Amino acid sequence: MTHTTDIPREQQSRLLDAFCCQGGAGMGYYRAGFDVTGVDKDPQTRYPLGFHQADAITFIQKFGASFDFIHASPPCQHDSECQRIQGRAHPDLIGPTREALNATGRPWVMENVRGAAHKLHQPVMLCGAMFGLQTYRHRYFETGGGFTLTPPPHPAHTAPQAKMGRPIPDGWYGQFVGNFSGVPHARRVMDVPWMNRDGIRECIPPAYAEHIGRQGLAHLATAGAVAA
Repeated sequence: MTHTTDIPREQQSRLLDAFCCQGGAGMGYYRAGFDVTGVDKDPQTRYPLGFHQADAITFIQKFGASFDFIHASPPCQHDSECQRIQGRAHPDLIGPTREALNATGRPWVMENVRGAAHKLHQPVMLCGAMFGLQTYRHRYFETGGGFTLTPPPHPAHTAPQAKMGRPIPDGWYGQFVGNFSGVPHARRVMDVPWMNRDGIRECIPPAYAEHIGRQGLAHLATAGAVAA
């Protein structure tokens, strides 16, 4: 379900969605109430919000300080199990992204997969079960710039999970990774009706970012009140 805000666009806090891909995070922050701009090195014709094609780290370095809040999802392939199995090499951008984020002086969140959790500083884990989604999809979030994140309660994983890329029996949860089947089903479960398979297998559900975004806006409001 899409949630919109009644705050005029010019009064909304501005969020940079770096390494945005097809916009799972961006849509969640938009629903929380941010004015969202995405940036990615590749053209993202499915991105549903404002978009710039550029190198994300360079964009953060040049323009990140002009935003109120920054979300970054550096490519997860370097630390994903699928890519390691296939022997593919990918750059590790977590360290350079953190350096660029810290230099902005803005509050920020950096997201990645379980395989990268050991590289993140005190990450918070979010799971689909926390938001009533029929997928577990654990993702890990490091925070900085004075912002901290509190997760919802983590329910027990009682539903069985289909193996990666396999059809999903009734009552089971899907993983939606690799060359998975059932794109229409995945769109419904993840609440990303505009995405194709490529976007779905890499995104976080908007529900995760909406939760973060509401806490981010509260943080900005508190910081603004203290500054005033």
